[in-house]
Amino acid sequence: MKPLYVYNDELLKYRFNDTHPFNQMRLKLTTDLLTDAGFLNDEDIIKPRIATDEELSLVHSPDYIEAVRAAGQDKLSAEELAKYGLDSEDTPSFKNMHEKCAALVGATLTAVDLVMSGETDKALSLAGGLHHGFSGKASGFCVYNDTAIACEYIAQKYGKKVLYIDTDAHHGDGVQWTFYNRNDILTYSIHETGRYLFPGTGSATERGIEEGFGYTVNLPIDAFTEDESFLEVFKTSLEGVIQSFEPDVILSQNGVDAHFRDPMTHLSLTSKSYEEIPRFVREMADKYTAGKWIAVGGGGYNIWQVVPRMWSQIWLAMKQIDAPSGYLPEEFIDKYKEQCKVDFPVLWEDTLEDFTEIPRRVEISEKIKVRLSVL
Repeated sequence: MKPLYVYNDELLKYRFNDTHPFNQMRLKLTTDLLTDAGFLNDEDIIKPRIATDEELSLVHSPDYIEAVRAAGQDKLSAEELAKYGLDSEDTPSFKNMHEKCAALVGATLTAVDLVMSGETDKALSLAGGLHHGFSGKASGFCVYNDTAIACEYIAQKYGKKVLYIDTDAHHGDGVQWTFYNRNDILTYSIHETGRYLFPGTGSATERGIEEGFGYTVNLPIDAFTEDESFLEVFKTSLEGVIQSFEPDVILSQNGVDAHFRDPMTHLSLTSKSYEEIPRFVREMADKYTAGKWIAVGGGGYNIWQVVPRMWSQIWLAMKQIDAPSGYLPEEFIDKYKEQCKVDFPVLWEDTLEDFTEIPRRVEISEKIKVRLSVL
């Protein structure tokens, strides 16, 4: 079965304002890069559907859904906007917000149904990955939490156990707290420590409660962690988690904001990690979940120099295409280079002339080894 790619231009409309760092133009850039390189064609692309209110209510409260709908029509008071987290600098309301957010959730659920119905065993919807939204409140650029909805949808509609893998630099708090007392959905998040980064949660001691104790796994890592240390803790811990939990399907959130060029975080990953992360997840899916793997996007705020190349690696991993080297497609460079106000990348791999080696490398590596030893 060939992997499938969920996309249409309607997904670009999830946009708070023109100066907001969350810019879905990155979806278009990634799709064009893959297409121009010959790795993605029309037969691979599936048009997403719209999520229903019933599907949104798998995670979100009815009053919150109605508040989002009203806010998108400018019909919510300032007090109510504040109550629902829709007036913050991070997550302000915008026109037709409910409809645009439901489209994003629908894209993720389209990917879920493609895999769970057996039409394919791997599907990618880069529009999703909004892991900070709560049942009754928006947070951290996220209005509806498509990833949590997808996990609950799989559990209820298909009766399957879900392993949720989150490699975003920010802790996947909204998904974690949704399933904190559950043992049929395990949440695994490797992220920059919350000591200095939003949302400030995700400590190793957050392990779940009641029936869900032990079904929350957090691996907070120090600022400036580099490829070698990150990949060691990720690969070693993840396979152990999978062997213990025995999931039926993997849903991975693929934020790329741990990259050293991302402006909003403090980790130091390069293209090496983003080549290896999805290939390892694919290996785990093929080995443990009969190949069933649904992938979504997530964070990533350097939309020119980082996101398209790093996100492309997820699709290439699904297709079992080796990470390419050398120049990006000339057509892609010609299309976008003049629009870019920073140095436009022309190679698939990172050039590291602006990479700063961290003097705490040995200390960080040792701390990670200690953390692994107590898992």
